[in-house]
Amino acid sequence: MAVAQTYKAYKPRPFLKEERSNVQILFGGLHWRAESLLQALLENLGYRAAPLPTASKADLLLGRELADVGQCCPTSFTTGNLANFLQSRAVQEGAEAVAANYVYLTAGACGACRFGQYHQSYELALRNIGHDSFRMFLLDQSEFDQGETAGGGLEINLPLTIGALWAILCGDVLQDIEYQTRPYETKPGETDAVVAESVSYLGEVFRKRPRRGKKWGALAWHLSTGYFTDALREVFRWFEAIEVDRLQPKPVVKLTGEFYLQTVEGDPNYNIHRWLESEGAEVYPAAVAVWFDYLIRVRAQKIEDYVGVDLSARPKLALLYAIQRIYRWAYSRLRGALGGIPRPLPEQAELRRLAAPYLHHRLQGGEGDMLIGKALWSHLNKKAHMVCELSPYACLPNTMSIGAMAAVLGRYPDLLYAPLEIKGDAEVHALSRCQMVLTEATRRAQAEFETALETSKLTIETARHRLDFRPKMKRATYRVPRHGWTGIGANLLSELARERVA
Repeated sequence: MAVAQTYKAYKPRPFLKEERSNVQILFGGLHWRAESLLQALLENLGYRAAPLPTASKADLLLGRELADVGQCCPTSFTTGNLANFLQSRAVQEGAEAVAANYVYLTAGACGACRFGQYHQSYELALRNIGHDSFRMFLLDQSEFDQGETAGGGLEINLPLTIGALWAILCGDVLQDIEYQTRPYETKPGETDAVVAESVSYLGEVFRKRPRRGKKWGALAWHLSTGYFTDALREVFRWFEAIEVDRLQPKPVVKLTGEFYLQTVEGDPNYNIHRWLESEGAEVYPAAVAVWFDYLIRVRAQKIEDYVGVDLSARPKLALLYAIQRIYRWAYSRLRGALGGIPRPLPEQAELRRLAAPYLHHRLQGGEGDMLIGKALWSHLNKKAHMVCELSPYACLPNTMSIGAMAAVLGRYPDLLYAPLEIKGDAEVHALSRCQMVLTEATRRAQAEFETALETSKLTIETARHRLDFRPKMKRATYRVPRHGWTGIGANLLSELARERVA
């Protein structure tokens, strides 16, 4: 007779304070710039830390083998990534040493998404490879001060979380200026070299971050200091040395979709960022900062239901809106240090308004109504020629979004939209589908450029002649004013038409 077994939630062994000097904290799931700065931030706090290698197709296959084969590909990639790393270390150090010398820190949440179940997939996979005793800890993405984990070896407090937030924001603005520069560089590889140097430099800035209190003092210092903006201004000076040729039509492609797939750069999304650039496009990357802004909005929406019922609802709502304004101001300040070239955050109220006829804002799985809102915002405000949405196979929130987009396209048939279902092993099919839409986006970018040329009453030769008299416009640090066009080349033409040659 079978004995019934009750479910027991995962509970890691304690991570003791005295273990900090010997134990390395593993983490991952973001683009490499943010991960490098997060590693530096953790080392600033006295931890040993390292990001996992970017997930590969081998990780996908192992993740499917060790956990649920029907899970979405981000779960398979991240599960297999962790398992492969631990197995390789076990060969070198032994299984007991791996359990003693490493812990894994990952974000946690709940809702209509497998994201809240990632740690269960990890637990199953680790059990299947004999690493049951390996320790994993969850960082609640909506809580900035969670106190000590079991044993006190890891303290998730404001100095850690606010520092991690600033590391991600700095990584975001650096990524944005990078993607606006590399497609136009005149010397191939120069942008990559500057970015690598910048990440290394910013890493040292975070490692040497001054200690300013354990709670509100740390928060106040991050909001008021010029420490990080000064560092970004130094990075800006390095970008100034990069010469660019922006007088050419390139389609701008806005990336949206599931958080992991739109953020990571590598096999999990078929290297979509670099592939689009190789096809002649300018990528508008997905900033992690938009996600945090959305989380504030989600919290506010929950409180809205209690206005008129709970007397504390209005003050709480006012406080959240104040926090959101401060957050957006802090991001704008970091943008300003890079000459205002990184793009501003879209207004969450505007994204909600645009998406409202198609997807209810209370459907909060994944990125909720933001996927619809960002697509319409990009199209209507001429931020991009096309939108590429990266959706994991079998992802419920993204399936709802793609379904709702049918109604959006019915009303806005000129919106170029490429929904790619990412399975991890169907690269040719996904990129081929994207290429069909990109071909039309390229045609539109070319037509826009020719219209701008005609409107400006310039020839391409005259425009280049004028550009030669303005060397600052050939610098990556020159911010091209917007004149109603989507592409940077068309906007540059309109700007040149306004100026006279000395």
